[in-house]
Amino acid sequence: MRTEFDAELEQRLVRYAAIDSQSDAASPSQPSTAIQLEMSRLLVSELQQIGAQDVTLTDYGVVLATVPGTAPGPTMGWCAHVDTAPQFNATGVKPVVHRGYNGGDITFADAPELKLNPEVSPHLAGKQGEDIVTASGTTLLGGDDKAGVAIAMTAARHLLENPDIPHGPIRLAFTPDEEIGRGVDPRLPADLGADFAYTFDGGKPGEIEFETFSADGAVVKVVGVSAHPGFAKGKMVNALHLVARIIQCLPQQRMTPDTTEGTEGFIHVSEVKGGSSEAEITLIIRDFELEGLAEKGALLRQVCEVVGRGEPRAQISCEITPQYRNMRYWLEKDMTPVELVRAAVADVGLTPVSVPIRGGTDGSRLTEMGVPCPNIFTGMQEIHGPLGWISVQDMALATQVAIALARRAVS
Repeated sequence: MRTEFDAELEQRLVRYAAIDSQSDAASPSQPSTAIQLEMSRLLVSELQQIGAQDVTLTDYGVVLATVPGTAPGPTMGWCAHVDTAPQFNATGVKPVVHRGYNGGDITFADAPELKLNPEVSPHLAGKQGEDIVTASGTTLLGGDDKAGVAIAMTAARHLLENPDIPHGPIRLAFTPDEEIGRGVDPRLPADLGADFAYTFDGGKPGEIEFETFSADGAVVKVVGVSAHPGFAKGKMVNALHLVARIIQCLPQQRMTPDTTEGTEGFIHVSEVKGGSSEAEITLIIRDFELEGLAEKGALLRQVCEVVGRGEPRAQISCEITPQYRNMRYWLEKDMTPVELVRAAVADVGLTPVSVPIRGGTDGSRLTEMGVPCPNIFTGMQEIHGPLGWISVQDMALATQVAIALARRAVS
């Protein structure tokens, strides 16, 4: 179904997606990459052009702005992140709009071997006649979360141009570094100034998420014993061999991302670097319950201890750092923000669906820090890879939900 928002959403997504704004977990900077600020500065300019108030780019890289209220009501936050995932190439993104999708294969100009169809991505089966946006095959699209940015911007512009729509104050926040778990600076909750908020960072139409993984990060460092390989017998301790042993000792079934689903947690080896003298394993640990998260962390430590006892000349350390926690722990105490958006989803003719997120959002940290923040769909699919796609019409549904949500908050 075509809407008044389609053209604007398409133009915004295509414009935003072409900007390289990947984050980088290895960088200590805030934000982690300077290129994210190109996107942030563009948003500052666009917000000023549409008449938003209090437009600010904070020194920690978040774009903040206000849509003034037209009726008494609570202050609501709308959040989306400007960075794209570092796991796949995002330099030189060339968005492609496939108008009036015919239900068959979508091909990619820069990667002819790739094909996108309902067999690969089942949600496409219901998208015939809609306008599908992809990249050209050699990059990710960046719909995660340029789609969320486009939705929030379009809804904000609409409210600013239609002051007859009753709504309370709306605070916009466009964050960097969400993909590496650093999107919510400790100063953000106070600077946002919202009673509750929503991230636009979800998938299929109708989905409202208020339960996420709890997450820890882990770094295992292995220091071996260096020796000339020609004279190493009885002397060398190869750090890489110990790294391989640690990884092999971790459960390979029902505890890795590729063997789990639903509410099952995992331990994921995300990176190995180093050489025979010193090496490092980076892992992420995920579970929906804190008890399960702690058990997986304890298992990793135990594996490191056992491998270390087998080679006492080596030094093996395991550092586990909390990242974010399941937002359900806080939201289940007061489901008002969830019920509000469920009603807004129903207002636009959709059936609200809530499923646990096998991941996290900026809302996980905001909720933990005192700003209840469920997650709302955008339509994005097959994210973080070359087959990423989104329907413009799905984005329009999310925009309609945002506007209905604004109305609902003062009714």
